[in-house]
Amino acid sequence: MSSTHEVIVQSGFRGLRYSDGRFDEVLEPGRYELPRRRLFAARVPAVVIVPIDVRERELNIKGQEILTADKVAVRVNIVTHFRVVDPRAAVEQVADYTDRIYSDVQLAARRSLASMTLEAILTNRNQLSEDILRDVEGVSAGYGVQIIRADVKDLVFPGNLQEIMNRVLTAQRMAEAQMVEARTRVERETLEADSQASAKRVAAEADAEAKRIRADAEVDALRRLAGAAEAYAEHPALLRLRELETLNALGSNAAARLYIGFDKHSELSDS
Repeated sequence: MSSTHEVIVQSGFRGLRYSDGRFDEVLEPGRYELPRRRLFAARVPAVVIVPIDVRERELNIKGQEILTADKVAVRVNIVTHFRVVDPRAAVEQVADYTDRIYSDVQLAARRSLASMTLEAILTNRNQLSEDILRDVEGVSAGYGVQIIRADVKDLVFPGNLQEIMNRVLTAQRMAEAQMVEARTRVERETLEADSQASAKRVAAEADAEAKRIRADAEVDALRRLAGAAEAYAEHPALLRLRELETLNALGSNAAARLYIGFDKHSELSDS
């Protein structure tokens, strides 16, 4: 029979090696040869390897009934994530580190809830989780455990209070929905008013521009007429030529009728 035997430390674990009850070292994952004790042989130290799981693990703390600062009984469920970072301390400092985590988180939750009102708990559950984590992470480091998270998973209230809270939450949701609807309606009406005002402004600007163009055209026409009148006054023959051009243009229109004052022309002949 071989004088040694093999022990394997699995990945995700560490092995605490004890020789005759005294700690020797922390073993990394791998295969190790240990001396085998034999009858009627020279005394061989008793070597023991204690495997410690160093992976991240979850611990559920359920059904903790705690009084808030305003004396409301609340039942809370907490999910704790932790990891052993010092295997030797986890084994030697406390009898069972998982039991110790359970009690530490439980007490931290009681202290935190007892300092908060029900309204504060409902409106800021994250603060409760943060308070618990802050309370236990320093304590757990003393026995080689890192508390990664301590989240409040569920809050359960007494039946009548639960019904009241459901009504309050329903009312809050309806109020929020009405606020969103009112805000949307106001924004829509504001956009419509802005659009109408913009359209009116553009129409007013276009009308003003048209009036300005018409006024400029009228002024220009009057200016031209004034210039023509001055020219006709200085040169009467131009006026006579304009009359002949007008008669010629009317003569080309079969529907046009011309009335000539013969008496006027006879008077001109007599003279």
